[in-house]
Amino acid sequence: MAKQADSKTRSVRGSRTGRPIMALLDLLGRRWSLRILWELREEPLTSRALRTACDEASPTVLQARLTELREAGFVELGDGGGYGLTAMGRELCETFMPLHRFAERWRSKSGA
Repeated sequence: MAKQADSKTRSVRGSRTGRPIMALLDLLGRRWSLRILWELREEPLTSRALRTACDEASPTVLQARLTELREAGFVELGDGGGYGLTAMGRELCETFMPLHRFAERWRSKSGA
């Protein structure tokens, strides 16, 4: 399993408290973090497949986010070389599902 980061030592941009929720929001607010988690929600993907799923995101940025998500314990590198969600990563993605359902309803009503 991926190395877990200690929330007490994690630097949190825009917060002096370092509260766990602030550390999580900081991580998830970084470019491509949410998209990576979303694309991995159904199955593990290789680096190349993940890059394709993320609209050809910069490989440098993608690898930086994957490293951060691995250190946070949400993503792991599988034996076959693909990236997948850890149990904690799957739990986190489950918390997105109500937001996903809301977004679908919003889109159908607003035409967005």
